[in-house]
Amino acid sequence: MDRTSWIAVIISVAGLFVWQWYISTTYPPTSQPPAEAASTAPPAATPAPQPTSKPLPVMKAQEATLSAPGADYVFQNNAGGIEQVVLRLHLGENKDNVSLNRTMPIGAIGFDPGDVLGGFTMVSTGDSAVFRRTLESGAEITKAFTLPAKDDDKAAYRVQLQISFHNPTQAPVQIPDFFVATGGAAPIHIHDLPMYTRFDWGHEGKMSNIDVNWFNAGSVPLLGIPLHDARPLYLETKPDIQWAAVASQYFCTILTPQAGSPSKSVWAKRFDAPPINGAPAQGILGGLVQAGLVLAPGATETRQFDIYAGPKELPRLRTLGATQDQVMNFGMFGFVSEFLLWAMNSLHAVVGSYALAIIVLTLLIKTVLWPVQNKATNEMRKMALLSPKMTELREKYKDDPQKMNEEVMKLYREYGVNPFSGCLPMLIQIPIFFGFYSMLGTAIELRNSSFFWVTDLSQPDTVGHLLGFPINVLPIVMAFTMIWQMVITPKTGDAVQQRIFYFMPVIFLVFCYNYASGLALYWTTQNLFSIVQLYLTRNKPLPMLEKKSVVAKRAASEARKKSKKRP
Repeated sequence: MDRTSWIAVIISVAGLFVWQWYISTTYPPTSQPPAEAASTAPPAATPAPQPTSKPLPVMKAQEATLSAPGADYVFQNNAGGIEQVVLRLHLGENKDNVSLNRTMPIGAIGFDPGDVLGGFTMVSTGDSAVFRRTLESGAEITKAFTLPAKDDDKAAYRVQLQISFHNPTQAPVQIPDFFVATGGAAPIHIHDLPMYTRFDWGHEGKMSNIDVNWFNAGSVPLLGIPLHDARPLYLETKPDIQWAAVASQYFCTILTPQAGSPSKSVWAKRFDAPPINGAPAQGILGGLVQAGLVLAPGATETRQFDIYAGPKELPRLRTLGATQDQVMNFGMFGFVSEFLLWAMNSLHAVVGSYALAIIVLTLLIKTVLWPVQNKATNEMRKMALLSPKMTELREKYKDDPQKMNEEVMKLYREYGVNPFSGCLPMLIQIPIFFGFYSMLGTAIELRNSSFFWVTDLSQPDTVGHLLGFPINVLPIVMAFTMIWQMVITPKTGDAVQQRIFYFMPVIFLVFCYNYASGLALYWTTQNLFSIVQLYLTRNKPLPMLEKKSVVAKRAASEARKKSKKRP
């Protein structure tokens, strides 16, 4: 590669360093929230801001657990909502079933962010839970949660919520703007990155989101110049919000208003989540604000919602009707991530193992790129053979960089060398790498999938600790294969450039060390494939350079043609 290409490589390496620094400083895994920004679990249920003439009766705590395909729902009466969702098919830390929420009940309502309306009574049956409460104004609120049929797998993890307001009095009653709670989300595993604990919401086909660190006080990186104080509340107002969600790395709870249930704003707060193996954790909770209403005497108005509380499975999310699949948060290479996820799942259906599916998918991708890699290898070999001539030109024109560049490009043209061809495979693999990175960071499929010593492909493959430092095997093997590949790759450029290039294994080792081991498995497999390919192609002859240059051949051919034309 020429100077411009190396500058691009150096910038990329620097970018990876900056990214790792940004992750380590912005998303500390065990940091406590600032006291002024930390929002504790919601306080005891309080009445709506209505005129009161008598205190609310003390409600006896009641719970009811109802079962549906794949999940158990724990309802509680006071706030009238889903206190906990236990996913029977997914295991979390210490091999316990994953439990979603454990904070403000999903489907609870209130009038001020974080304060839920209490005092509901509960009646539960096999597939429904109904809550009722009368406001001091006389208006009656009824909330009905309906679970899917036990044989309806397509509707798994979905609950229908219907909130009805009825005015039995002889005078109009005004219900102010109220929110419906999404519940809360918190890390499930000790290695779950805080940046995946988010509040998402959809508007006009696009998703906006924040993570738990949005509430921290902000400052200019490296300089420490304050930008803003800690923020206790996130609040956004839009005329027609399609959905709101709280999400952890592999699970989410999504609240979707149905037709005739206009939403006007969203809010979110941070709270202290239960520690994971003794490590502190932060969660996020939120609400979807509905426009208020005026009830005429005897009138009833109903708002309907769809609740999804379960794993981030792309096919299921796409059945929710709007743009809820964007909670996957695949990023700028989303189309690559979606293709890789589809291909991995398709291969898993054949081979029965996600690890083997990743290996086979990698081999298929490298096979498709074989001609491109071969061309790149040959171009690097050509440049390696031209290295003595390049050194001569640099010495000859060391005081005239412009002339040196002109002569170098002339040399490339003379021998038919494309200096950028060697970079092409890397440029193609960057979207694939980051596509895998984003896909493995949120797709549920790899959780608890094992491979030899790897117990969970969605987590680092830690086999032990040395002086408290985790020993992760696959990233170390990945770095070794990168070094091996560089050793046998034809050398181009000067010694300084080659030494810079050897920083790449270190960067990738840092980048992947504490990430999903499935990513290191992919990169290690593609490295091994590239090594085999290099051994097969690096010693093939290059007659064009060994005999004559392209220009010399053309000149000889033209000379022969002219001699034949002469009488």
